[in-house]
Amino acid sequence: MSGMNGTRGPDMAKDAVAGRPAGPDPAGAAPAVRIDDVAVRFRTKKKDVTALQDIRIDVRDGEFVAIVGPSGCGKSTLLKLVAGLLQPSSGEVQLRGERVRGPRHDIGYVFQRAALLEWRSARRNILLQAEMRGMPAAQARARTDELIAMTGLTGFDDAYPHELSGGMQQRVALCRALLHEPPVLLMDEPFGALDALTREQLNVELNRIWRRTSTTVLLVTHSIPEAVYLADRVLVMSPRPGTVTEVIDVGLPAERDYAQTLATPEFRAATGRVRELLGAVSAHD
Repeated sequence: MSGMNGTRGPDMAKDAVAGRPAGPDPAGAAPAVRIDDVAVRFRTKKKDVTALQDIRIDVRDGEFVAIVGPSGCGKSTLLKLVAGLLQPSSGEVQLRGERVRGPRHDIGYVFQRAALLEWRSARRNILLQAEMRGMPAAQARARTDELIAMTGLTGFDDAYPHELSGGMQQRVALCRALLHEPPVLLMDEPFGALDALTREQLNVELNRIWRRTSTTVLLVTHSIPEAVYLADRVLVMSPRPGTVTEVIDVGLPAERDYAQTLATPEFRAATGRVRELLGAVSAHD
């Protein structure tokens, strides 16, 4: 990963601002996600609204990218484009080299609310994914056991949602999203409703799970420390119409102790730059 040292040359800086990884993918493979010159426009009763414009993003296979920006700038809209839940007004979205033309079943999606079924246990909420996808029962059970152990839910698998804390419920939602081993995981403010301590704990868990699974992750968050702690790169977006203002290479190793990471020069430099950009956005407003 490229460090954030302020010494990038013009070509590398141009790549970063355009949302492209600096330099070619060593494997020469298509990016896991490509958003190519995308715009999204809506028509209301009173006027036409441009939600996104000139969006160009390549996300490498196995990369963790966080997306931050002011409310209403189109962060969640970006995830919907990748999931195929929304079509761009112009431009193209590709998932693993294939154009996204409709809802994709090869992604995982975690929302701010866990949205668990109250009448199903944690295990059966996870297995709902298998039922919807028609996964072989034995395979689904084995994968569920693996995920329960991986996320620290052992001993809580038979508990119902009302018996689980908010953090535990989000762990169940994460397991459900990962059950079919999606190559791309989309996360839309998954920890936004949690208390600060639980959020930190789940940040650490998510980093560990990401390293173990090598899943490509796109995370939308309003938390600057969360974005920098978790991501390889942070995309900072402008106010509506949303576009990519800058892409920041975090420059941290994949394995990150929470307290030690927050004390590193790389973490302070990256969070400072994000705050500077968002502060400039606020001043512009």
